[in-house]
Amino acid sequence: PSVGRTGVCYDNAVAESFWASLKRECLHTKPTFATRADARRAIMRWVHWYNTGRIHTTLGGIPPVEWEHQYDRTSEAA
Repeated sequence: PSVGRTGVCYDNAVAESFWASLKRECLHTKPTFATRADARRAIMRWVHWYNTGRIHTTLGGIPPVEWEHQYDRTSEAA
């Protein structure tokens, strides 16, 4: 199923990129997890890092949370 609006292919592309990164950087680096809870913790740690520490070239080389703060400051000033 699509995660974005109908007829907007770029919405789905962003989601597909996220899932590909999660699989490549988190799930495929470890053969198996001992429990579902271990897998859940690893995924949550990765998502936190993805949003706060991972550099995103499409956002000008900054993490999403930093980009969002900059956007909020710019929007408030306008």
